[in-house]
Amino acid sequence: MHVVSTKQMLNNAQRGGYAVPAFNIHNLETMQVVVETAANLHAPVIIAGTPGTFTHAGTENLLALVSAMAKQYHHPLAIHLDHHTKFDDIAQKVRSGVRSVMIDASHLPFAQNISRVKEVVDFCHRFDVSVEAELGQLGGQEDDVQVNEADAFYTNPAQAREFAEATGIDSLAVAIGTAHGMYASAPALDFSRLENIRQWVNLPLVLHGASGLSTKDIQQTIKLGICKINVATELKNAFSQALKNYLTEHPEATEPRDYLQSAKSAMRDVVSKVIADCGCEGRA
Repeated sequence: MHVVSTKQMLNNAQRGGYAVPAFNIHNLETMQVVVETAANLHAPVIIAGTPGTFTHAGTENLLALVSAMAKQYHHPLAIHLDHHTKFDDIAQKVRSGVRSVMIDASHLPFAQNISRVKEVVDFCHRFDVSVEAELGQLGGQEDDVQVNEADAFYTNPAQAREFAEATGIDSLAVAIGTAHGMYASAPALDFSRLENIRQWVNLPLVLHGASGLSTKDIQQTIKLGICKINVATELKNAFSQALKNYLTEHPEATEPRDYLQSAKSAMRDVVSKVIADCGCEGRA
């Protein structure tokens, strides 16, 4: 197996009525848990990283690790640029071997968003690289992404079709009431808006800010056209909380290979649950 584009993954999900989870990874342990769990469940998954993650780990290192793990587990994997904003940065990573990109120009006015995204699409499609873009803006903070709630806005269904046709993107990230980070209380998702977007746009749709959503809400979004579910904060929280608990209970612990096991176990529970919620077990 090898590193693949997300285009076929998401097209398969759209036809099959399920979603592919995209897990934001931050270290070796996160990657191990995501890939091992996905391989055991024969589930398609996307390994996602923000600009901060790629800077922290190194693009070449991440690509080599994903490629090695795809071969080790005989499992197709996609590595995806999450919330990247700079053309030169994207171009460099594509030339290094990345095959899936999210260009996030959602903070720009509509026409400028189209222009910025189309530039990236025209470049990426020359390398058979799939491109995701966002219309509308989620509030909250996740790693490199911070949007004040006052600046967040929902996706306009009619604009979504114009945006998709003008840019040539392969998938569309929509804003329907989710936010980056964990929720203090359950969000009220705009399902009717999502249904309208699906009527206007036939591309695979993407849901960011899925950490902490109920199984019922996730599955309802999938019924209405969501084909990719992004999870970041929920994985980080499980890792960090389990690690804190272990070190509190075992203050003498100094061996990372030991104290990281509880953190990996907590993340494994999250990954298994998300795969089940997405309905993608056995779909790889």
